[in-house]
Amino acid sequence: MSEDLRKKAVEMLLKGATLLSEHCPYCKGVRVMKDGYALCISCGREPEKKDIPKEKPQQRTSLEETLEKKMESLSNELKQENNHEKQQEILKSINLLLEIRKKMKD
Repeated sequence: MSEDLRKKAVEMLLKGATLLSEHCPYCKGVRVMKDGYALCISCGREPEKKDIPKEKPQQRTSLEETLEKKMESLSNELKQENNHEKQQEILKSINLLLEIRKKMKD
């Protein structure tokens, strides 16, 4: 192991790198990994970076968008309504929309 490789490995470890249980595929040496890069302490080879796939954000359906617009509309209507019975009707409608939204997510 060269002095430069050892210094680089120590520097990586001090910055949060971890020792890998998998040996280097080239020389079976010990490897250190940081930010997707694995450095072999023995031979100095760095296999290509492995990106962890990220989940794509789910796109909203037209039904979800419609439900959201209805919720906003009912919320505005509720703010302006003074009649207690009408407020109760609006709240029931909002509750039904929330239940539908929950069922869609499950």
